[in-house]
This record gives sequence, structure tokens and C-alpha cells, in this order.
Amino acid sequence: MAHDETHDRTHDAPAGRTPSRRSLLGWGGAGLALGAVAAGGTAAALRTGDDARPAGADATAGAAVAFHGRHQAGVATAVQDRLHFASFDVTTEDRAELIALLKEWTKAAARMTAGDAVGDGAVGGLAEAPPDDTGEALGLPPSRLTLTFGVGPSLFEKDGKDRFGLKARRPQALIDLPKFPGDNLDKARSGGDLFIQACADDPQVAVHAIRNLARIGFGKVAIRWSQLGFGKTSSTTPDAQTPRNMFGFKDGTHNIAGTDDAALDAHVWVGEKEAKDDAAWMAGGSYLVARRIRMHIETWDRTSLKEQEDVFGRNKGEGAPAGKKHERDAPHLKSMLPTAHVRLAHPDSNGGVRILRRGYSFTDGTDGLGRLEAGLFFLAYQRDVRHGFVPLQKRLASSDALNEYIQHVGSALFAVPPGVRDADDWWGRGLFA
Repeated sequence: MAHDETHDRTHDAPAGRTPSRRSLLGWGGAGLALGAVAAGGTAAALRTGDDARPAGADATAGAAVAFHGRHQAGVATAVQDRLHFASFDVTTEDRAELIALLKEWTKAAARMTAGDAVGDGAVGGLAEAPPDDTGEALGLPPSRLTLTFGVGPSLFEKDGKDRFGLKARRPQALIDLPKFPGDNLDKARSGGDLFIQACADDPQVAVHAIRNLARIGFGKVAIRWSQLGFGKTSSTTPDAQTPRNMFGFKDGTHNIAGTDDAALDAHVWVGEKEAKDDAAWMAGGSYLVARRIRMHIETWDRTSLKEQEDVFGRNKGEGAPAGKKHERDAPHLKSMLPTAHVRLAHPDSNGGVRILRRGYSFTDGTDGLGRLEAGLFFLAYQRDVRHGFVPLQKRLASSDALNEYIQHVGSALFAVPPGVRDADDWWGRGLFA
């Protein structure tokens, strides 16, 4: 669960796009947010330039996050409140058809993140034809929607077959994740050829984005599995309040900040030299591990407070490390039990390994036995899982006291290409070049 340790630009949509959710509402919501930020003495929330980022978690509420840039949005971006994540199987065997879809997806993604409808929109087109946009986001602001794209190992090779002539271009870092102790993975909730991560402050905006991209891909791709998430369980804005997971503990106290360029370069983005030695098309990209973690809520809720705090190595109220007073006090790891989650996950216990987490809580009804089907949808970005998630998870899976209360039931690994540079670029262009 990796609890403890581990550029966006905003812009106006190009003129002439109709219908626009933003134009329907105006900039009232964003203006109010900016006013509140200014009153609080925080740096301006909306900035321009390659290195401009939101100042805080709520600083750009309702506004648009830039789609184009050196890196994909939705990684270091200030974490939004809601998630709709979808993994796709590619059903076409035609390379040209797949490339055409990725180009179409990219155009649609750029429009939706800007607050615009797909194509000619949901209304006003030919009455005899289906609309270009499904319409459920009409009247809603962009809500800081980000759409992040990546490819899985099975896109390159499946059942011994070189798919789309890409086998030789598979990065060495895009491994098949090993089976960890305690895993109980559901194949129907694991893997995938492609993924799209939609994050937004409005769940309807996120769902609208995935729905439209799935509709555009009909006949070429099919959703393999998807996950809705609420209540972010980690933050890339350390100046904001640390969120809590479904066990009630603060999560992500020492997560990598989206403004910490040195840490992002060291632990998240694939470097130019590193990519050249492996897969040049991944320079500026990252690798995403997605794990669906079932949390045994009912068992946890019958556990004493002391045991809960011993399991994590932090107190539940303030979030302070064992023996300390404040959440961000440097932890004294030996003050914790050897099986404490924080102690095992801390960089000092793992050779300095850090990952950037963007996890979300989920509840999917009940399991048929009267228990909540709930947990953490764990999302972790890093420059190489072989030196990041894999050794970290091996350590946690073997000794973490938290394992009594959780189980990993879904898993996937994806390569996340660099950002879409401009209107002529598209998702995965470097891979297919």
C-alpha cells in the first residue's frame, strides 16, 4: 500500500470551439477560486509556461489544466478529487487503424480537458446522426480534468505474437510484474493493452471523458476493466491537508511534490540517457503501477486503536510518527514495530526508493456476504519499476502488519509516454514512429 514514503499550464481553449462547457458557465467559478487564493496570500493559481503548476490542491478549482507539454498531465498535477480509470484491450489487428484511433483520441482528449465538447458537440448537428459528444458534461466547467495515456506489455506481444510490429520497441523496464506473496489477482481486473486515467474535481466530467473515448474506440478497442475512485489518498501538493485512506489514516505525508523538479527527475520521469539505452520513445515519460487493493473494513473496524496505530507506525489523529508530535516530524523508524507499514515503506529502509502516488479510495457495493467491497486503488508513477515498486512491494508483502487487513486483487503495469507537444502530436507517436 506504500502509505508513507514515496506542469501543468492552464490555458484558454482556442477560439471558435462550440459548444463549450466553459463558455456556457463563464469563468465565475475560477474567478472566485482565484480571489480566495489571493486573499490567502498564496501564489497565483493560474500561471503560464512549461514549468507552471497549480499552487495548491484547490487553487484551480473549475479551471482547465493544459493538455500539451513535455510530460503528460495527470502525473505531477495537483491531485483532483475524482477518478475514472479504464484499461482497454485492442481488438483491431490493423496497425494503421490503431494509429488513427490514437490520433482521434488525442484530439478528443485535448478538447475535453479544455472544457469543450468532442467534435461538433452533443447538439446542433445532423438530427439523423448520433451526436459527436454524449452530452452529460454540457454546462459543466473543465473541473481540472486530466487525461493520461499509456500502453501495457500485451500491446507489444501476446501469446507469442508480435502485435503491430512493436515487439522490438518494448522497453526493458516494462516487465511482467512478479507475483507477490499474498496476491489474489483477478485476471478480469488486471492487465490491458492501453489505459486512460481521467482525473477531475467533478465525477461526471471524469466519467464523461472515459465514456466518449470508449465510444470513439468502438470496434477497435474494448474496455477490459475500469475503476471509479473518490477521496484521493495521496497528494502532490504538500502545502495542502494530507488526505486519509479508508482506514482513517493520513496517507502520502511524504509523497513527491508536483513542484519538486529534482525529485521528479530523480524518481518519476525517464531521463534522456536512460531512454536512449532502453527505449528512446520513453524519454520524458514514466511507468505506472495500478493495483486494486481490497481493504477488509469490517475486520479493521473491530481492531483496537493502539493496534491500528502500531500497524501503521503513526497516530491516527495528527498522523505523527511513533514517538513524535507532528505529522511531518522526521520519523524515528526504530521507535516503530519492525512490521510497521511506515517503517517498511520508508526510503531509508529501501535504499532511498521513492514513488509518486495518486491513489483513490473506492467502494463497489458489497461482496455478496454483507461486507463492503471497498479499498484503495493504488496508482504509483516511477522511472523504473525494477528499482521502485517491485523491491518495495516485495518488502511490504513479506513483513507488513497491514497485510492482515488488505489484499491485492488487481494489478497492471503500463508505460506512460512523454507529453503531447502540440496540436500535430498524438498519444504514442514516438512508439509508432
